[in-house]
Amino acid sequence: MAFINIDKKELQDLVEILEESSLSEIKLADGESKITLSKATCGPVMAAPMAAPAPVAAPAAAAAPVAEESKEDHPGALKSPMVGNVYLKPSPDSDNFVKVGDSVSVGDTIVIVEAMKVMNPIKADKSGVIKELCVSDAQPVEFEQVLAIIE
Repeated sequence: MAFINIDKKELQDLVEILEESSLSEIKLADGESKITLSKATCGPVMAAPMAAPAPVAAPAAAAAPVAEESKEDHPGALKSPMVGNVYLKPSPDSDNFVKVGDSVSVGDTIVIVEAMKVMNPIKADKSGVIKELCVSDAQPVEFEQVLAIIE
């Protein structure tokens, strides 16, 4: 079986076009060889059932859900643009791209998200300090999941 002759840069360009457009799928064919790129589709996000209010004697337990919700809306939240597996370092024997307390600039790679066997560097969209890494290495992530907090 022959494969479509496409280099990595062209494939990455196609993935970017797919992500940034309203297209849901791109199909390429070269003779009998075919390739299809599709956006991962997720159903509507369902809210978890609400827990009973915490007793007045346990204010720390009630504060945990509030902290979790504030990450989503945090102005420095760096969110995953895709579904995939997140990697905190470029290779297993390397140091993490960043750690808590590091200063970063716009365009610095924070993590990599592997989607459809393509390694996608996720770059800082603002300059600041890494206040929190919200994922662990090799963890599956969802679309719009908070990866890090940059302040």
